[in-house]
Amino acid sequence: MNKEEKQQTVDSLNAEFRAINSAFLINYEGVKVVDITEIRRKIRGIDGSYVVLKNTLAKRAAKETTLEQLDSFFQGPTAVAYHPKDVVGLAKLLTEIGKSNPKFVFKAALVEGKVVSTSEIQALAAMPSREVMLSKLVFLLKAPLQQLATVLKAPLRDLGLVLKQVPKDAPE
Repeated sequence: MNKEEKQQTVDSLNAEFRAINSAFLINYEGVKVVDITEIRRKIRGIDGSYVVLKNTLAKRAAKETTLEQLDSFFQGPTAVAYHPKDVVGLAKLLTEIGKSNPKFVFKAALVEGKVVSTSEIQALAAMPSREVMLSKLVFLLKAPLQQLATVLKAPLRDLGLVLKQVPKDAPE
């Protein structure tokens, strides 16, 4: 890679890194190339990105972005995995990959602009997905309205039940 290509790579990665505020740094030392290809395919399947590059280039690309906080972790073989929106889904996928391939290890992570430890990554991966959380929120917002509608309908329903009990052939 010549100097111009390196600068183009740094510039394009810097633009991508500016658009995200969550990423995972992974030590992939000892992972087979076939497995890395499969990992990339899985991450692309959820619209995420997985980048392996030299630490010096990664540090330059991370300058003036939120990833600059992870500068000290760019040592040894390092890959950067990130997703523009679904950090929980990516954490779940990476944790699952780590379980099946013990050489695939988290170095550090940046979640919503905050550096988190590997134990916090495990807690993040244990969270329900975004869709599940949104459906729970909708349920919680909908429940009071349903209860109000039920309470407002009760007097009419009760009146209807009482009138139904009155026989049709009752004397007037």
